Amino acid sequence: MNIERTNDLIHAVSSWIDHSPENLARDPEALLWGRAAKVAEEAGEVVAALIGATGQNPRKGRTGTLADVERELLDVAITALAALAHMRAGDPEQADVLGMLGQHVEMVARRAGLA
Repeated sequence: MNIERTNDLIHAVSSWIDHSPENLARDPEALLWGRAAKVAEEAGEVVAALIGATGQNPRKGRTGTLADVERELLDVAITALAALAHMRAGDPEQADVLGMLGQHVEMVARRAGLA
């Protein structure tokens, strides 16, 4: 995986979202709220996929696989990182969202006594 390319692609996706016709006219605060709400929506899709993969709805039975859950978890991650990129747009010195993620993982690991 090319970290720099992945970081650039996250920013490209974020910019694509920001420049959609629907979002161009939105107030900046509304756009940020929309980005955060989208993360929550994607998290709900993880739960729905897990319910389907484990057959927790007796009426429907098993409707998916754990691979579906994995894809939804990755959608949550991309959505969150793109929201972070949105917040950092225009600030090239702080545009390394994957670097920020790495620093945060280090901090959490230290709090857990793992690093």
